Amino acid sequence: MTWQVLLISGSLRAVSTNTAALRTAEQLASRDVVVSLYDGLARLPHFNPDDDTDPLPPEVADLRAAIHGASALMFSTPEYAGALPGSFKNLLDWTIGDDQPGSIYDKPVAWVNTSPRGARGAYDELRTVLEYAHAFIVEEACIQIPISTAMVGADGLVLDRTVRDRLAQAVRALVRPAGGPVA
Repeated sequence: MTWQVLLISGSLRAVSTNTAALRTAEQLASRDVVVSLYDGLARLPHFNPDDDTDPLPPEVADLRAAIHGASALMFSTPEYAGALPGSFKNLLDWTIGDDQPGSIYDKPVAWVNTSPRGARGAYDELRTVLEYAHAFIVEEACIQIPISTAMVGADGLVLDRTVRDRLAQAVRALVRPAGGPVA
């Protein structure tokens, strides 16, 4: 059986350490795990509960389909003004109204915090939203690992071997509660 992990970056920057961490995790996943990076953050409409009905806006339907197809989710986001970036919070808001099988509810989730300053406000807010959504936070897969832009190669991947090893370990820890491979 193949396990699907959906990676979601909360950054819209072209050269983002958050996205680089997730792209690196995607590259390092074992053969038993299919890892894909969600790239629709910038295209999501502003959340409006009046629009959270069928038919959903196409971008929202695509987001929810990606989440439904995943066995687990891994996030990485910057912190702006001590909190989650608005565009990323908007994405999370669109996940809350989804009560269909395969939604974020009870799904294993984790995050990679790449900020050298910790980004505590953003990750405290992320935890609050994920707990509200009844997602299953896999604590051993949630890592704080500072990544600077100097640690990212021209290909957009993290070069540092220690960081790469920790990212691979985090993905393995995330899929274990989902019944994924342990190797």
